[in-house]
Amino acid sequence: MNKVVLIGRLTRDPDLRYPSSNIPVANFTVAVNRNFTNQNGEREADFINVIVWRKQAENVKKYITKGSLVAVEGRIQTRNYEGSDGKRVYVTEVVADNVQFLETKAQSQNRATMTSNGQFAEMDTPIAQSFESTMPDMMSTGTTNIEEDNPFANFDSNIEISDDDLPF
Repeated sequence: MNKVVLIGRLTRDPDLRYPSSNIPVANFTVAVNRNFTNQNGEREADFINVIVWRKQAENVKKYITKGSLVAVEGRIQTRNYEGSDGKRVYVTEVVADNVQFLETKAQSQNRATMTSNGQFAEMDTPIAQSFESTMPDMMSTGTTNIEEDNPFANFDSNIEISDDDLPF
């Protein structure tokens, strides 16, 4: 099985072309953060080339720009060609079946940026504001206050669920 799912930000505006087949194709690069830090305590990212075809290519060009947060679903493809110097060049990229825009255009334009001291600027999205409000608790204790965040705190300890209520 060859399946890839990525979430990251565009490193540049998408490039839309209409090759000789006249089928629209867009290329862009997504920066995907790694889940761990390096020896210096810094978080690194991988820069992954993505190619998308047809109507979705036109939508990508129309609606997202450098810095936009996207989810990409597709497959890995490796191709090769002969370079101008006569050497074989290998390219590995993700061929996207689906590109989801994870921010509205306004959110993308006003996206939160993190400064070197860990403070957030321009926190105007609900998700970012929620994260910012729990950040001091997480920084001091390493966790959030579960009691305050529990949506079931006002219910009895026993919740009755019948088999008919389950979706499976």
